[in-house]
Amino acid sequence: MSKLNHIQIERRLDNIAIITINRPEVLNAINVEVIAELSQAIDIVSADDSVKVVIITGKGERSFCAGADIRYVININAIEAERYASSVHEMLNKIENLEKPVIAAINGYALGGGCEIALACDIRIASSNAKIGQTEVTIGIPPGWGGTQRMLRIVGPAKAKELIFTGRMLTADEALRIGLVSNVVGLDTKSDVAMKTSEEAKEGIGNFSTRMNKEDAPKLLNKKLIDECIKLGEEITKNSYNAVRVSKMLINRGIDADIQTGLRLEIYGWALCFAHEDRQKMMSAFLNKGRSKK
Repeated sequence: MSKLNHIQIERRLDNIAIITINRPEVLNAINVEVIAELSQAIDIVSADDSVKVVIITGKGERSFCAGADIRYVININAIEAERYASSVHEMLNKIENLEKPVIAAINGYALGGGCEIALACDIRIASSNAKIGQTEVTIGIPPGWGGTQRMLRIVGPAKAKELIFTGRMLTADEALRIGLVSNVVGLDTKSDVAMKTSEEAKEGIGNFSTRMNKEDAPKLLNKKLIDECIKLGEEITKNSYNAVRVSKMLINRGIDADIQTGLRLEIYGWALCFAHEDRQKMMSAFLNKGRSKK
């Protein structure tokens, strides 16, 4: 397996993996090499049975992913563009169809292809400084990495058309209002300063901070974002991994099916879980917990 130069994989709490796009010098913009490495990273966490939840984010405090590296795409022709887009779609489909839940930790810019990576994730959580948008029309192309299809399925066709036609960037709060992200993480000066000084005290650092300075705030915001995503991941991992896996499959398959087909798929998925050891074990534990309270 080749070495990953632009992608980092980190483990948290034994069963959560954080995949980080590591090109902060270009706001984590992606090129052919990054796409290949991100695809490889997805394969790695997919094959690791101990990983139950995956978080995708960008290095630093400024950007999740600013999209395709224009220095590369400006020089490719139509045939090369089709091949490039096809390879990106293959990688994004891996994210969307990964059996494990995938959370996008949107720290800063998520534009163009960066937005499309986030759209392929199951859940999106943004920091308060995030800027999110399908901005491709401003440089002469439409979204080509799933933006026209996944955006409409998340926010509806009218809002998707508005965002794509204008190329407008949304603030984190605007994205929350239209359901593009599930939560926005911000800084509460008093509590966050208290948390920071507490951490400094534990580390034995003198001259504890009494206010948030310009250097501290972005780093602390990014830390809070990742902590919030890990907290959500931990909440998910407490449940049956098999039931979560089947639920994700049913939602993904049902979104493009008619209601009767979707309901029939749900019946099959529900019934199949009765053959899994998780179901018997967790139901028994639930009943025993109820008896112990009497």
